[in-house]
Amino acid sequence: MIQKERKNRIVCVGGGTGTFVTLKGLKSYSQHLSAIVSMSDSGGSNKRIRDEFGLLPTSDLRQCIVALSDENGGAGTLRKLFMYRFEKGRGIRGMTFGNLFMAALADIVGSQKEAIEQTSKILRIRGSVIPVSFTDTNLVATYEDGTVEREEHFIDEPRHDGTLKITNISLSPPAKSNPKAVEEILKADLIVIGPGDVYTSILPNLIIRGITESLKKTKAKIVYVLNLMTKYGQTYNFSALDHIEAIESYLGPRIHTVLVNTSKIPDYALEVYAKYHEFPVLDDLTDTYHWKVIRSDLISSHIVRKSHTDTLVRSLIRHDSDKLAAVLMQCIWRDNL
Repeated sequence: MIQKERKNRIVCVGGGTGTFVTLKGLKSYSQHLSAIVSMSDSGGSNKRIRDEFGLLPTSDLRQCIVALSDENGGAGTLRKLFMYRFEKGRGIRGMTFGNLFMAALADIVGSQKEAIEQTSKILRIRGSVIPVSFTDTNLVATYEDGTVEREEHFIDEPRHDGTLKITNISLSPPAKSNPKAVEEILKADLIVIGPGDVYTSILPNLIIRGITESLKKTKAKIVYVLNLMTKYGQTYNFSALDHIEAIESYLGPRIHTVLVNTSKIPDYALEVYAKYHEFPVLDDLTDTYHWKVIRSDLISSHIVRKSHTDTLVRSLIRHDSDKLAAVLMQCIWRDNL
């Protein structure tokens, strides 16, 4: 009798473009794939979604749904449509079609939870996209000088001195974990954290009661994808070790493997980043720690050019979806998960 190949359960935890890149690569493999997405964003169109529609932020959810969507036929056209950002119109300029669609669908079906599920079906996604929480909450950061910022947008694009270190991150009010997210973490074989901004994309998931405990309890291997660049206002001057210590200060010593890019970032991109006080993350990791380090060419050759109506700061250089997915799959095959 021919035995069917077992599908490993992979869970990606994060939000933003980093998780988008990871999911886009992994969906090419025959695996059980889920994305657990942070829900505390308050910048750009998400602020309008929250303030004007009374909904939880949709941008990270939309990106994950698009990343996992079918790219062929009618679904492929919808995929492009969901990423379309309006450049005209006083009321909708800067908004994405996908965010407006999901807001309208939530009104039609009566709940945002159902709207997420229906949107996933419409785009025929390979996997599942799971909000980490349905609590209406905001991120709160405390800095080394006592400064407190109470919205993710102001942490991500600081009004204060961006060289200050964050000493604590929390949610106000405290968020209740989504039971489905907890279930997926406990069933997982591999959990991928990052790439993404440590304090606004990764930790907003890890500090939620129930999520933290399940990540400590799961038997899954946890892989952390190290960021390519430091982030002014969050990880200014952070080395690779600083990034890991920031995450494990909330997660505990649970990271099993760290993926580090070895390719050089183009000079013209570095010049742009330097204007924003952001620099390549220094690889200071050694074999003396409890995690394994895998170094590989993980960078995309594509330079990201954002729409001029997009008010948020975006990454110029990103990980390559296919390269990253290939290395992550090697982690599975090597460890025989």
